[in-house]
Amino acid sequence: MLDNHAKLLYFFSQAKQVTGRKKLQKMIYILQQNRVPFEEKYQFHFYGPYSEELTLRVEELCNLHFLDEEKEEKSNYHQYHYTITEDGQTFLNQFEVNMPDLQGQINHLQNCSARFLELVSTMLYFSYLSKEEIIDKVHTVKAKLKYTEEEMNEAFQFVEELPDKSSH
Repeated sequence: MLDNHAKLLYFFSQAKQVTGRKKLQKMIYILQQNRVPFEEKYQFHFYGPYSEELTLRVEELCNLHFLDEEKEEKSNYHQYHYTITEDGQTFLNQFEVNMPDLQGQINHLQNCSARFLELVSTMLYFSYLSKEEIIDKVHTVKAKLKYTEEEMNEAFQFVEELPDKSSH
């Protein structure tokens, strides 16, 4: 049980700060699909792949004061910022976490918008389909987002390049 919490703390220690719950969900999912050993189970949800397990683990880490969740009031919504705390870093230092160096991949993901990561994670979720079927599926399940052909091509290229951003 604590192993999965420690893996998330390791992620946050390398990320420094993650802004947005949706972005956090997508970053972990994309890393998981890139063979990073996160074990949270995902299902398809309104904003693409979503893990209730991840939401609960993050909440637990906040309750333990291992993660800091800062709520920022925006004009019509709340934005959340997550950072590892000193207590979280102390806990992590006492735990042996078997994880690859994620710095390059995390930096690459953090430079992307939540909208783009939603597209990438949705494409990965349907990766068992052909490229044409993935495009059709995205246009069906994400019709309101009106992804352009350019965004789709950029997302396919992003998926191809992500393993190269690994710091192994």
